[in-house]
Amino acid sequence: MNKKDREAIQQRGYLVENFRVFRLDDAALAPIPFHYHDFHKLIIFLSGTCDYIIEGREWHLAPRDIVFVRAGEIHRPIPQSGVPYERIVIYIAPMFLERFHANDGDTLARCFHSARDASSVMHLTEGHTHDLLFHIEKLERVSREHGFANKLYTEMLFIEFMILLNRAIIGGELDTTAVTCDKKIQPVIEHLAAHITEPVDIDALAAKFFISRSYLMHRFKDATGYGVRQYVTKKRLHLSRTLLIEKNNEPVASIGTACGFTDYLSFLRAFKKEFKETPDEYRKAHQQ
Repeated sequence: MNKKDREAIQQRGYLVENFRVFRLDDAALAPIPFHYHDFHKLIIFLSGTCDYIIEGREWHLAPRDIVFVRAGEIHRPIPQSGVPYERIVIYIAPMFLERFHANDGDTLARCFHSARDASSVMHLTEGHTHDLLFHIEKLERVSREHGFANKLYTEMLFIEFMILLNRAIIGGELDTTAVTCDKKIQPVIEHLAAHITEPVDIDALAAKFFISRSYLMHRFKDATGYGVRQYVTKKRLHLSRTLLIEKNNEPVASIGTACGFTDYLSFLRAFKKEFKETPDEYRKAHQQ
């Protein structure tokens, strides 16, 4: 892939590498809207004042918190303006993590599954998990260097860090943290995520969870940044990009149907509006 193609792919929001590590320290961030990625994201919060919303749940971050954002999860950080928001961030291609299997068949992605089931934000208890902080600092530093076989060395450090992170979770070394959410809306978000390819009837949805249509529409958007139908469409589009790669011999129209779109034209229009390219163009660029 030449440099021009690589830059074009990055501008469309793809993660070209297997993972990417960087440190950020912002004091004057513009408000960040709700959004999602095709890759997993790990954030090691170092200092500042920031709340973090993931799929309707909100955490107030403390130094030494680790934030787990799974691919496709709609999220938004809310840092305090004028206060440095310091963190180390790792973008990770999901398929890359799945390549590395433990003896029991589990993969390095286990920590993201655990975060989904327990808490998307976990805390590094001081004196208990110092090795993780040491390794993430070393990984971030080495990723910026240019010594002999530095790309290979960085990958080795990344894999080591992911093994240690999974061990810390399995060993109970990370604490879950306090979370807030709208208790009437959260079950709706979880229901939609679990039935994302099924038809959506907003009146029936409101009745199912014993809330009014107006409350559902208003509070759902507060929690996720999107209306119900917009949320569902974005989730379906994320799923479609995954399937376009995993099932690269499957016709594009069949992928759209499998993701819940009623016909190819509605799928094509939604995909192009969201990603500024067609499903065929996305598949071709990703295969490159």
